Order: sequence, then C-alpha cells, then structure tokens
Amino acid sequence: MKPSSFSIVPLLAALATAAPSAPGWRFDLKQATSGIVALESIVVSPNLVLFFDRASNDPLQINGHSAWGALWNLQNSSVIPLDVLSNSFCASGALLSNGSMVSVGGDPNGFVNNPGIRNGTQAIRIFEPCASPTGEGCTVFEDPANLHLLERRWYPSSVRIFDGSLLIVGGMHEDAAFYNIDPALSFEFFPPKESTPRPSEFLKRSLPTNLFPRIFALPDGKVFMVANNQSIIYDIEANTETILPDIPNGVRVTNPMDGSAILLPLSPPDFTPEVLVCGGSAVDDRIQPENLSSQIPATSQCSRIKLTPEGIAKGWEVEHMLEGRTMPELVHLPNGQVLIANGARTGFAAIAQVPDAIGNSNADHAVLTPSLYTPSAPLGRRISNAGMPTSDVARVYHSSITLTPQGNFLVAGSNPNAQTVVGPNVKFPSEFRVQTLDPPFMFVDRPKIVSAPKKIGFGKKVTVPVSIPASLRRPNAKLQVSLMDLGFSSHAFHSSARLVFMDASISRDGKSLTFTTPPNGRVYPPGPATIFLTIDDVTSEGAWVMVGSGNPPPTLE
Repeated sequence: MKPSSFSIVPLLAALATAAPSAPGWRFDLKQATSGIVALESIVVSPNLVLFFDRASNDPLQINGHSAWGALWNLQNSSVIPLDVLSNSFCASGALLSNGSMVSVGGDPNGFVNNPGIRNGTQAIRIFEPCASPTGEGCTVFEDPANLHLLERRWYPSSVRIFDGSLLIVGGMHEDAAFYNIDPALSFEFFPPKESTPRPSEFLKRSLPTNLFPRIFALPDGKVFMVANNQSIIYDIEANTETILPDIPNGVRVTNPMDGSAILLPLSPPDFTPEVLVCGGSAVDDRIQPENLSSQIPATSQCSRIKLTPEGIAKGWEVEHMLEGRTMPELVHLPNGQVLIANGARTGFAAIAQVPDAIGNSNADHAVLTPSLYTPSAPLGRRISNAGMPTSDVARVYHSSITLTPQGNFLVAGSNPNAQTVVGPNVKFPSEFRVQTLDPPFMFVDRPKIVSAPKKIGFGKKVTVPVSIPASLRRPNAKLQVSLMDLGFSSHAFHSSARLVFMDASISRDGKSLTFTTPPNGRVYPPGPATIFLTIDDVTSEGAWVMVGSGNPPPTLE
C-alpha cells in the first residue's frame, strides 16, 4: 500500500509543529513473573495474553499442583493460573472465526508430581472469548473422549484459513531424540472436514528436520509451507502440492534447526504475497546429534520470495542478518517493519542431545540485541539494529514474543531444560522474568482510535472517530492503517501472524478515519483482528474487532 496523506485545515496546520525527537527503543523488566515458562503465547483479548508451558514443576499453582496454563494481564502485569487437562508442551494454536482460541497437539508425557495429566498428542484445547478484563472465570475447555485430533501430533503447526477453520500440519507421534523419526506425515482440519488425515509428500520429503513447519495462508486461499530447506504451495481445495525452489545454500529452517519465517505485509490492491525466512542452520541433517556441537555457528541468511509466477521463477533472494541466529522470531510491527528477536548465535534447538551442551542447552551465545527489517528498503540495507536496546535476559529455546494491542512486544519464556531448572550457576535457566520491548512511539503523544465497531464486514468502507496529536497534524503525513492477526508464538514461529494494510484517509478536520476493509476471507481469514493507526511511524493503541460475521467455522465470507 502506498502511504496515504492528509491535510489538516489551515488553522491546525498553522499550529502544527515538527514531531519531537522520539526516545529510543527500550526493554522494560516487569516486577511480576510469569509463574510458568511462557513457551507459547497468544493474545486472546485486548488485555490478556494466554501462556502455555509443559506440565512441569513451575512455581505458579492451581488446585494443588503446578499450573502449565496462565493468563497475563497487560494492564497491570499480573498473572493468574489456568487449569489445563492435557500436556500442552510444544503445541500449536490459533484463533478461529468466532474468536475462540484453539491449541492443538502436545506432549505424550506426564509429570511425576501430577498423575492426572493427560497425553497431549491428540489434544484440542479451547479458550472461548472471555469478557473478563482480568481473566477471572476464564477457562480452557477439553473433552478428550469426544474432542481430539485424528492423528497424534507433537510439534505440529496450525494456521487459520479462508473459512475461519484451522489447517493442522505435521508433527511427530512420540518422543524422539532431536530429529523427527516418528513423523505425522499429514494434514487435518479443525473443525474436522474429513474422517482421515490427508497424506503429504512434502512432509515425507522434508524429513528428518521438519518439525513446526512454517505455514502461511495466502490471499488466494492456498497455503505456503516451508520445512527443512524445502517449500511448497498447498491448494486445500484441490488437495495438491506445488513444489517451489529450495531455500538457498543448504540452509534448514525448521526444528531442530530453527529459523523463523513471516508473511510480509499484504497491500491493496493486489495483496501480492512475499515470504521472508531468516536464520537456522546450514548443517547437513544426516549428521547425528552426537556428532554436532553447541558451538556450530547458526546461519545469518535471510531468504525472501515473491509468490507470483515471476517471483517463483526468480527464486529466493538472499540477504544477511547482522549475526547468525538459531531460534529467532520474526514479528510484524504495525508500520510494516519486522522485528527480529531472540535466539542464539550457535547450536541448535532441542535439549541435551549434543555432547557439549551448555547445561542442557543445545545452543549457546544468546543474541540479546534485536534488529529491524524494513521490507521496502533496498537489498542489503534492510536490516539494522541502530538504536535498538540490549537485554540482559537470554531468550533461547522455548521462549516467546508477541506484539500486544498496546503496540509494544511482550517477551517471555526460555527453557532449554527438561523441567524447571534455576540457580545462580545455570547459564540458561527456566526463565520466568517477563519484559516488554517498547518502541519509541510509546513515549510520545500518539494517535488514538476513539472507538471502533465490534464487527466489520469484508469490502466495506468504515469510518471511526480518531484523535490526532498536534505533533502529527501536518500536511503530507504518512498514514498507515493495518489490520493484524497477532499470531500464536511457539518455537521461533508466529503461527497465523498477518498484517493487511487498508486504504485509508483522515477527514480534513482530523477527527475521523475512513478505511476500506479487505475484499474477502482469503485476504484476511475471518476472525479477530487488531486495527492500528500509524502516522509518521507513531502508532496508536490497537482496536480489537471481529472481521466477518463472527460465526463458527467453516464460514465462507
């Protein structure tokens, strides 16, 4: 989307002043801790983030045992436990068209101090929309006898698709050391569309390094997938896989050689999709973990492809981060930039399989300074960490990060250990500290979406009241309005994360914003979204809306 511009009436223009010098990015360590290792996180309301861990011995308690589900309150940085029946360790999840959060798959193992834990590999956990701003009374629903996956899946991926349901991809059946040697080589849906899973040649071909495939719903309704060093476009309706070019230079980007990936912002009128993949490892995946090392450098490579016939023919365009990273995470900013955060410079994902593990960590040399990727910048000049802060908290395996409706990033988790491990001499402990990473606009006067409708339809012009600070009321200001799915963060990947720019304008008096919603549920799958208004890179708090009818899936809109 080409940035729009707006003019303010002469009186306001005369009063307008240049934007003040913004303060820099900063990390803010919260006084409260997460209580559980937040290895999975998803925003489920304007004020609440849902965390999942494994069933373990975390300090947060519920019903006489350690919790492995929790709700983090974004307003006051507090946490309350959730009772979870099945082991959610290394699960995936997303929001449905009706606003429910669904978590799928998980760990087959229990925990000695809680014999009631259920096997998580076929689990379906549902967190329905909850009106409580504090999370009190909110629950996770499970019914293992009647509500379960068709196939056992640990380390799967999921994505909300064009009818508001979930496509669930891959994983493994049981506990396997490092590589995927007991694979789930199939796709299925929730709610179910068929009585048996759909076999996938792509998942078979991408073994053994294909856990947590990176998958994206494209604006034509098809799904892009990358696992190991291979990529395809999957046509759900025709049940066909189209092979695309491999990631260059032998780079592998899925667990246990985790890179990250993101669907770059979609802009009208064409909503042309591009995918960016960063980090991972160029190690040969025929090498067994006993012959690997925590000191093997991760790759700095980023690869980008435009998913048009011309772009696919051209193949992947290669550039490089400022450092190698395994287990990074790529997250959208409302202005279209991408945050590159977390991870380590050397080693691999998973726990205690390499002979020189750091404690239990297969990785070492945590990357503590995030970078920004600017998609519109020239090749070779897109990545910078200028002005970015350095954290003193390592976020390696089993960490999470998510953009919040407030416009900053919630950063939590990290635990390359088989259970809760803490202590002064533990380099990579079970991490309960929580931070926000705050962009500069958090500290200046920001535009405000005063109110927004609870639901917005497809292909509609919507007008909402706004408040624009004097510092941003100037002719030709850069205007961006983004419609965002904030995604489900797990294992260096943000499932279902999506940013769709909308054509927009601000009234001459600066008091109302009009934007045009996406044309259909293929461009933005029906379901919850957060709308942000950005003027000259100063972003408002988000407005939480339902895109589409809010009906349960499947719903074609």
